[in-house]
Amino acid sequence: MPEIVPFKGIVYGPGFIRDAARLICPPYDAIPPVVQQELYDSSPYNAVRMELPMEADPYSAAAERLGEWLAAGVLEEDGVPAIYPCSQTYRDDRGIERTRGGFFAALRLHDFSEEQVLPHEKTLSGPKADRLNMFRKTAANLSSIFGLYADAERITDTILREFAESHEPLVDAAFQGVQNRLWRITDPSLVEKIQSVIAGQKVYIADGHHRYETGVAYRNERAAANPNHTGREPYNYILAYLSNIHDEGLLIQPIHRLVHGLHEFDPAAFIPKLDRNFTVWELPGRKSLTDFLAECPSCIAYGIVLPGLMLGISLDSNPEDVLSTQVPEALQRLGVVVLHDLVLGQMLGITAEATAKESNLTYVKSEQDVFDAVASGKAQMGIVMKPTRVEQVISVAASGEVMPQKSTWFYPKVMTGMVFRSLEGDA
Repeated sequence: MPEIVPFKGIVYGPGFIRDAARLICPPYDAIPPVVQQELYDSSPYNAVRMELPMEADPYSAAAERLGEWLAAGVLEEDGVPAIYPCSQTYRDDRGIERTRGGFFAALRLHDFSEEQVLPHEKTLSGPKADRLNMFRKTAANLSSIFGLYADAERITDTILREFAESHEPLVDAAFQGVQNRLWRITDPSLVEKIQSVIAGQKVYIADGHHRYETGVAYRNERAAANPNHTGREPYNYILAYLSNIHDEGLLIQPIHRLVHGLHEFDPAAFIPKLDRNFTVWELPGRKSLTDFLAECPSCIAYGIVLPGLMLGISLDSNPEDVLSTQVPEALQRLGVVVLHDLVLGQMLGITAEATAKESNLTYVKSEQDVFDAVASGKAQMGIVMKPTRVEQVISVAASGEVMPQKSTWFYPKVMTGMVFRSLEGDA
């Protein structure tokens, strides 16, 4: 069963935490260079200076800052273990205000084969090597993984909400349109109630697959080097933000595709290929595209953006009849799987290797970026995706399969700097 424990969080000191809006940052893999520089400029103590340092040796720079900031009182470690409720309030694409609740805790690390903590996406070796170096140098969890659990009765949600309503937040910080609030629960009875709910669940990784696998590798290293290893040391756990899949504020956004660099790509010849497997509609405008993709949430459909032309396409056949290889049932209904195999692979000849290297395919999160890239000639074609549904994420993870990379974009991202966690000290 998944095990969570309270921990002594490292938070910004009282002289700094009031300015938390200038101190928090997204996780390292969601920080483009221009944002990295903006965060550096926002404060000499912004968390990006540990999460994604600009120095030639980023790992040593992060470790030195962590030590210096603790010594100077910029950061302080709590004296009592706690669980840290955290809410994020934002407006969705329709302008409706939504709040996603959750909490930070230390989650025991399990190999995926133990089926207690389950992934849903593939990982790459490069990011894992990068994060392992960061773990080794800092001996800390600087940013959390984001995990989901299924509490249909909303027991934990009720505990967190009632606590937040009766206590002032420790952190209250706005970042890029999202209000991030953090509390601290030290009451053993409340902690035990939350632990008992999670103990009856599986945890599904939403974000942070590379960090989680790195945590397992780091645990194994430390355990092998420790003749007195007990399994209760801090390195046996990882900082996790956990949220209920039944939370109304849980949102997955699509990641759109841009096709480029194809020799002799001819839109006029490509459209008849689409017509063999899809029903194809010419759409008159952006609203019609939005309406088209929303009409059937469970259908496999895409928006195709070409110079001067916009199409809506919906798959006519069963996915298993058109895929080039046998695909497990849990993956067959995923639009991203059908797109990469049938459209990108079979119709356009984009290989898996080219996809991995982004030789002919890149990714954007904004639908506007799709239209801008095609209009400017930076992309030969744009593909507007539908979001992956939460139940699809759970289904794939529970089946033991994983989705292709760039299948999900959980929003908002869990901010780095709300709370850090040391991997040293007593259990």
